[in-house]
Amino acid sequence: MKPVEIGDIVMGGGNPLVLVAGPCVIESEQHLLDVGAAIKRMSRQQGVPFILKSSFDKA
Repeated sequence: MKPVEIGDIVMGGGNPLVLVAGPCVIESEQHLLDVGAAIKRMSRQQGVPFILKSSFDKA
């Protein structure tokens, strides 16, 4: 698999695991900020790079 760079994170091509996570749908700006901060804190504790993903509208 060819490596892909997203910001300062490199995924694929034998690089370490990257966590791509977030709420399925954004309920509010504050909800997204709270969830993102919590996941970021946990991923840093484990030494795993993190990319926040979410959807605004799934209709």
